[in-house]
Amino acid sequence: MENYTNPRVAIVTNFGTIEVEIAEKAAPITAANFLGYVDDGNFNDSIFYRTVLMDNQPDNEVKIEVIQGGLGLDKIGNQRKPSIQQETTNITGLAHKDGTISMARLAPDSATSEFFICINDQPELDFGGKRNPDGQGFAAFGWVTSGMDVVRQIQVQPHEAQTLTPPVTIHTIKRV
Repeated sequence: MENYTNPRVAIVTNFGTIEVEIAEKAAPITAANFLGYVDDGNFNDSIFYRTVLMDNQPDNEVKIEVIQGGLGLDKIGNQRKPSIQQETTNITGLAHKDGTISMARLAPDSATSEFFICINDQPELDFGGKRNPDGQGFAAFGWVTSGMDVVRQIQVQPHEAQTLTPPVTIHTIKRV
C-alpha cells in the first residue's frame, strides 16, 4: 500500500488563510504548474481581483459563483510561465464542487497563472458543462481543506461588476 500525501498550500490574505490540498496525482500537469508558481514565490503579493455572484453576470445564461486570483494583469512579464495543456475533469475524475480550486482560461490549453475557487457546487464548469461554449470545462486541481469562510468573505467584498474594489491582497501562497 502506497503512503502518499498530496501537497498542501496556505493562501494567506488579509481576511485570513485558505488551506488547499493539491491533487498532484489526479492532475499532475496543472498541479505542477500551480506549485511552480508557489515554489518560485510568484504569488507573493498577488491578488484576488474577481468575484462572481449570482447577480453580477447579466450576460451569462449559465450562472456560477467563484472568486478568482493570481498574478492579474499587472504582473505580466517574466513571472508568467507558458500556458499548459488542459486536464479536463473527465480525465482527472475531479469535479467543481464547493471549495474546488481550478485554473482560469480563455481557450483550451491557455491556462497560466490565474486560478479560481468555487463557492457551492459548479457542475457547469466540468467537462461537458455549458459555462464555456467549447464544452471542455476547466481544470480542477485541488480543494479547500480549511478557510471556506475566508473564501465566502472575499466573495462579498465591494465590487464593480465582477472586479473587487479594491482587490484582496494575497500576501503569500506557500507549501505547508
